[in-house]
Amino acid sequence: MTSRLEIGDTAPAFTLTSDTGEQVSLSDLAGQKVIVYFYPAAMTPGCTKQACDFTDSLDALQAQGYAVVGISPDKPEKLAKFRERDGLTITLLSDPTKETLTAWGAFGEKKLYGKVVKGVIRSTFVVGEDGRIAYAAYNVKATGHVAKLRKDLGL
Repeated sequence: MTSRLEIGDTAPAFTLTSDTGEQVSLSDLAGQKVIVYFYPAAMTPGCTKQACDFTDSLDALQAQGYAVVGISPDKPEKLAKFRERDGLTITLLSDPTKETLTAWGAFGEKKLYGKVVKGVIRSTFVVGEDGRIAYAAYNVKATGHVAKLRKDLGL
């Protein structure tokens, strides 16, 4: 079983390649609140809905001091197509080795259509300005998740 992060834990560091080919590190975002969400695959219906919801909420989230980073195992080229196809404005990062996914507890056994499989566990975290986990949710639903997150954060 993959170990899960809990509120108060130090957020695991990462440096990943974005859809634009830039290296993005969690430390680059130090001193601000960061929503880090993990999703299984770009351009699938649920992941598209979630990414579009985050994009639609980005201005409001940024106004409250939040940055948004989406991470999947997809290659940067696929993420670039995803951004272009759906007009996404959030930061998309590639984790093909699944090291970051695993460190955050977002890769491991899950149920898919009643079967236990190994894969990406749709998860969302908020990293506080102090670099610690301020919010952790595993097995989130793609549809309506951003609205629930905003409610949970009092936004």
